[in-house]
Amino acid sequence: MDDVGPAHDPAMIAEADAWRSRDLAVLWHPCTQMREHPHELPLVPIASGEGAWLVGRDGRRYLDAVSSWWTNLFGHAEPRIAAAIGAQACSLEQVILAGFSHAPAVELAEKLLAIAPREPGREPLAKVFYADNGSAGVEVALKMAFHWFRNRGEDRRTKFVALENGYHGETLGALAVGDVPLYRRVYAPLLAECLFTPSPDAYLAAPGESAEECARRAAGALEALLDAHGGEVCAMILEPLVQCAGGMRMHHPLYLQLARKLCDAHGVFLIADEIAVGFGRTGTLFACEQAGIQPDLLCLSKGLTGGFLPLAAVLATQALYDGFLDESRERAFLHSHSYTGNPIACAAALASLRVFEEDQVVARNRGTAARMAALAAPIGELPQVADLRQAGMIVAFELARDGDRRTPFEPGLRVGLRAYRAALERGVVLRPLGDILYWMPPYCVDEEQLALLARTTREAILEATACA
Repeated sequence: MDDVGPAHDPAMIAEADAWRSRDLAVLWHPCTQMREHPHELPLVPIASGEGAWLVGRDGRRYLDAVSSWWTNLFGHAEPRIAAAIGAQACSLEQVILAGFSHAPAVELAEKLLAIAPREPGREPLAKVFYADNGSAGVEVALKMAFHWFRNRGEDRRTKFVALENGYHGETLGALAVGDVPLYRRVYAPLLAECLFTPSPDAYLAAPGESAEECARRAAGALEALLDAHGGEVCAMILEPLVQCAGGMRMHHPLYLQLARKLCDAHGVFLIADEIAVGFGRTGTLFACEQAGIQPDLLCLSKGLTGGFLPLAAVLATQALYDGFLDESRERAFLHSHSYTGNPIACAAALASLRVFEEDQVVARNRGTAARMAALAAPIGELPQVADLRQAGMIVAFELARDGDRRTPFEPGLRVGLRAYRAALERGVVLRPLGDILYWMPPYCVDEEQLALLARTTREAILEATACA
């Protein structure tokens, strides 16, 4: 049994305390109200990672149940990816990708295009544009869609359509097509106009309405919006199957099929943001596969490198690419990042894809997901759980007063934060989304670790809601 109990070595405890002090003296952490450190929100200095575990400076071990912000696929320090990074670093660490090329960028593009979602009768995705992270990839896709129409002289198509409660990153373009108030509200005056359409979120289904019926109703709203504004819209962007930062809200694949048809009918590009849900998270390699659809632009990041290095890839059709070919430089796509297509990051991504092949990861994940479902079911019966939902290797528990989805806990109670701290004390990282707890572990998670995760989640919910 792995030791996940309290640290006892005074020297290691002192070392962890020293690192906390050094950190808080110089660092500004992401997605954090820094005033909450160090008391209300514990800061955990990490020394190393081993498989599904994070090892703290104080010697404690923490089960990484959220895959380090949904990036880590096969476990920390996966040796095959680490070896590929080391070998590439000794050969070519970086070269400008404008006017130059290198093998890892070419080979990765070939691999991604070969495994990308395909829809019978539709032109396949044919070109790859690299960026540095998920938000940057979304910016690339949005600019491509807008610029393509501008090159055709269709200057009215300046708007985007996105789902309510969607999230696509925190740079200004990505924020403009996001609808999570926590991230968007402050910067709203800086953002481009976006048309938001109702989410097919099955949690919002009317009494007696199935997830499929809910999806069809939401598609009706999208149809009405495009009928009214189709000539002004260049693209629709969505997260297939799961709105992750929006609370791991999930929808039926039918919505993707209907959205694809509606975008086609109005000449609008469909952008699939699979940054969080791609690479096996939802039960298939890409979430779009479960609807049998193919987007015009596919955004990938997070798990692309197995969680080792930042990298994003935007896959586009040949027709979209051809729309930028011209003698005029202004009609070219002049978007760039200094580290575009970095050789080391591309080598990590190639190694990650080899792990998928060698270990038959997607097939193995189905067995793990089934075990997660069995362990989650009793937790879903707790009176504080309003909804239990799952998409492959993602499981979410929506907490509400008396399990009534119409009666959320008062924000001041901070039930999610209480649950996070209770789980952390037990050696499990369960970073909540509001009052929603979720499991998104690395694919190497084993039976004993899943049992710890389930036991800790139950205890954390009970402790967090005891005084609510």
